[in-house]
Amino acid sequence: MIQRQSKIVRESKETKIDISINLDGSGKYEGDTGIGFFDHMLCLFAKHGLLDLSVNVEGDLNVDSHHTIEDVGIVLGSAIKEAMKGKEGIKRYGTSFVPMDETLATVSLDLSGRPYLVFEGNFTVDRLGSFDTEMVEEFFRAIAANSGITLHARVLYGKNNHHMVEALFKAFGKALSEALTYDKRIKGVLSTKGCL
Repeated sequence: MIQRQSKIVRESKETKIDISINLDGSGKYEGDTGIGFFDHMLCLFAKHGLLDLSVNVEGDLNVDSHHTIEDVGIVLGSAIKEAMKGKEGIKRYGTSFVPMDETLATVSLDLSGRPYLVFEGNFTVDRLGSFDTEMVEEFFRAIAANSGITLHARVLYGKNNHHMVEALFKAFGKALSEALTYDKRIKGVLSTKGCL
């Protein structure tokens, strides 16, 4: 079995980001984005996606959280794409519904190579700690665009904003894990085109 791992470093005038990922890990997260709530979400994504993730960031948090969160999405998306190597034998599609108390969120995705985001989530607070809630959609957009994933992320209902964001990150991890799972019945890639 191929080693589905990658490491990407990206540096700009706004951020310096170093990400390592192992898609066949056990759910370990280590790192520091400088945004406590964001680290919490990335930890949940790794744990529920059963992947190992290391994220280290130097960002312009004196401005706000925008560049840091979006750029982590860009690099993480690129790392996922690189770590997938080939897509032979994988299920390709993944869907997860995650309840968290009063909240229910769902993520459905396709590792199609065609980036697209559909996002539905209405948050009622501007920030969770130092994390701007409007950045949830931007994070998933950056992931989709740079990984080549078709991604549908929706908060079906909920009241507590922490629960809503958390359920989305957990659902993303679980859906990605499902899509990356090998099925011995699949010969080549799961596409009538013969490529993804």
